[in-house]
Amino acid sequence: MALYDKAINKLSGEPSSLGEYAGKVLLLVNVASKCGLTPQYEGLERLHERYGPKGFNVLGFPCNQFLEQEPGTAEEIANFCSTTYGVTFPLFEKIEVNGDNRHPIYQELTTFADTDGDAGDVKWNFEKFLVSPAGEVVARFRPQVEPDDPALVAAIEAQLPGS
Repeated sequence: MALYDKAINKLSGEPSSLGEYAGKVLLLVNVASKCGLTPQYEGLERLHERYGPKGFNVLGFPCNQFLEQEPGTAEEIANFCSTTYGVTFPLFEKIEVNGDNRHPIYQELTTFADTDGDAGDVKWNFEKFLVSPAGEVVARFRPQVEPDDPALVAAIEAQLPGS
């Protein structure tokens, strides 16, 4: 539940928190516009559209920590995501996911281990954290795991109400 208490601004600058999404299945992803993995936006949007009506949200967190692959302003990021990939899922302010200035949301997320038992720093853009409707991190998928990967889709479906 502590994830829901963390304050963060939306990409528009409007104050928010993950509390707005309490009771939903969430996929939190650190995103970037100039990365080899950027085309994952398409798959993330498909997940958001497919499972959104069932209580699921993708939440994107722009981050410029990996080879400065998210250099844009909030307006540039929003424009790129909507015009290039048709992104409709919520995007939040640009944050740091590693290091001394790691955002409190990612301070909590990075304590969760992936399937190999590795917790700690986010490895690259498009690392994914699955959060249950109760606000608990239940899975961590490294950046190379595509949004349509069967293991990721199965993990999402297992968390949806009625599953």
